Order: sequence, then structure tokens, then C-alpha cells
Amino acid sequence: MSNRELAKNLIDQIPESRMYYVISYLQGAAVPDETPNAETIASIEELENGGGTLFTGSTEDLFAELMEK
Repeated sequence: MSNRELAKNLIDQIPESRMYYVISYLQGAAVPDETPNAETIASIEELENGGGTLFTGSTEDLFAELMEK
């Protein structure tokens, strides 16, 4: 039995009251993964290589610091 057939069989066993959750999950799973743009990829690589800036503080402090720059 393929995974698709197994999934269809399992869906038949789910009570109607819980189908909303299954449908929501399946809709999210059916969306293809988005590929990050070049700037995001470069930022991730920078962090993985020990670069970047670590901020510790409140959100209010973060925005105040960003507004200064």
C-alpha cells in the first residue's frame, strides 16, 4: 500500500468533528516550500559562520536601537 493510499484510508477514519484540523494541515502541506531570496541566503550563511549581531533585550529596545541607525 502506498503512502497516498494509507493516508486516504486514515482520513476515512477521522471523525467529522476533527476534519477541519486535517484539512487545515493538508492545505499547508500542499503549498510548495518557498525558496529564500539571495539576501536571506547570505544572511543565513553569515549567521552559520559566526557573523551577525545578537540582540538581547525587549522589543521596544530593539526598535529604539533600529531607529537610531
